[in-house]
Amino acid sequence: MQYIPKEDKVLDNMVENCLPLAKLLEESSSFPSKLEEMFLLQKKLNDETNGANWELGINKFGKEINWLRCIHMEVGELIESTPWKHWKNIASNPDLENIHIELVDIWHFLMSYILQETNIPKAVALVNTHCIYEAIKTENVDIKLLVKEAEKLSYISLAIQTGNTTTNGAIEIFIDQFFRTCKIAGLSFSALQKVYIGKNCLNKFRQDNGYKEGTYKKVWQFDGIKEEDNVVMMKVLETIPNITLDAVYTALAEIYSSTK
Repeated sequence: MQYIPKEDKVLDNMVENCLPLAKLLEESSSFPSKLEEMFLLQKKLNDETNGANWELGINKFGKEINWLRCIHMEVGELIESTPWKHWKNIASNPDLENIHIELVDIWHFLMSYILQETNIPKAVALVNTHCIYEAIKTENVDIKLLVKEAEKLSYISLAIQTGNTTTNGAIEIFIDQFFRTCKIAGLSFSALQKVYIGKNCLNKFRQDNGYKEGTYKKVWQFDGIKEEDNVVMMKVLETIPNITLDAVYTALAEIYSSTK
């Protein structure tokens, strides 16, 4: 057996421990462009769905827009994906895939809220300082901690909405808490961006197919199984090597046409 000096073992361990960080730092160089793409896509979706000047808080139908309430409600849906109830299904497993989808939904609304308060270049600069993190491995996710951290997103949104904190001071805290929750949930920034594109496309697809009118079918037939469109969208993402809006939209349209 070859003898390896103790110093070499220590050095090898240091290098091994630094590799994930080095990879993360290399990936982070593309984060500003990915953030800009997401903010542009979100603005485009909001423009198409809510009409011009939605930033003023009213959509084209005269309906009030409340992004903070949207975030608060999505946090509730995230928590529903965990076995938090002491009286029902107490031994069930958390639905981590749906938790990630709910985080992406929160991200849609948080981006919209940020865009309501500032422009895209400033939004990218604000967020870019917070999205460099190493997500916890999914098998190590602490669900109790995740619920507590997700609830803080509700606290922040309600504090702003009720005037118990200033908007300017709370936005950066909001962003920081969001990415802390993603980290604890095992959702990396790269995975967040991938699922965001899929969900952004699904949201547009819903609007194009009668979501507002109530004629859209949310349960699809896919591979012989009836599943919600969110689940189908996640499966579609796994089949597309180069994820773009057009590629995802085409795949969703093909599946949905066989459902109708």
